[in-house]
Amino acid sequence: MKRRQFTKAAGLSLLAPTFLRSEEKEGEVIDIHQHVNFSGRSNEDLLAHQEKMGVSHTVLLPSASAYARKSTHNGKSNGLAARIFGTMAAARIVQAHPDRFSFFCNEIPDLEEAPAEISKWLERGAIGIGESKFHLECDSAPMLRMFEVAQEYQVPVLLHFEHGRYNMGFERFHKVLEKFPKVNFIGHAQTWWGNIDADHVQTEMYPKKAVKEGGLTDRYLSDYPNMYGDLSAGSGRNALMRDEDHARGFLERHQDKLLLGTDCSDSVGEGAKCSGSQQIANVRRLLDDENAKKKILSGNARTLLRLA
Repeated sequence: MKRRQFTKAAGLSLLAPTFLRSEEKEGEVIDIHQHVNFSGRSNEDLLAHQEKMGVSHTVLLPSASAYARKSTHNGKSNGLAARIFGTMAAARIVQAHPDRFSFFCNEIPDLEEAPAEISKWLERGAIGIGESKFHLECDSAPMLRMFEVAQEYQVPVLLHFEHGRYNMGFERFHKVLEKFPKVNFIGHAQTWWGNIDADHVQTEMYPKKAVKEGGLTDRYLSDYPNMYGDLSAGSGRNALMRDEDHARGFLERHQDKLLLGTDCSDSVGEGAKCSGSQQIANVRRLLDDENAKKKILSGNARTLLRLA
């Protein structure tokens, strides 16, 4: 066994979720996108929130180190711009609740020590990298270094695409997908979801008009086996609700490539104040195929994140 494989296996033995089981439960929901201290929310409220939504298992996406530099908008985007805590805090929740949580790891890609820091946490049981949310071109040298680590450890990377602000150059991301065919990438946020529309105006964050088929996001999901989509946040909810006829076909067409995420900071876990519970309801309402629902709500996450 190679050293990387051995050390990662050793780390997983310490922090791997006891959630693993051979068959999924009926109605199971795996949430691939939540945060510790999201806008100041307590750990107790996070636990209650996930339980209220009916989530069986949650993946925690941490922030990176706090530095004032161009890639963090001189510190304004530290904590993923939402006061979110780092990898250590996420790992501690996993240790306390291994049946309910797993965690990714994160670091500012243009820090010299970023690859070593990410490797350290992957060897300690992190199952992916992200949420990567930095003011860098998506195909810049620092990002490519991070993708090389993901390739070495065979873990996915979750990216926040937001035009002019985070992971810029979405129209060039196909070059990354081609350069790293063995790395699974998970797209998220406004620019990712806006581009389901072939006529998308890149400066528009939450478009409301009907969707024209053939958008860049649709093509990435169709054309690249290593591209996946995270349904979380207001951007994901808007993508399904702006044009429900398109949403039904989109969910059906990409049922093997979409993952349920919530990314909501409320403490309610239900109703109009919780976008995550609304998105879970959208998936259940818009899809008639029960098998497709299971894939999006839990099955795809189990496979991609090796939770089963």
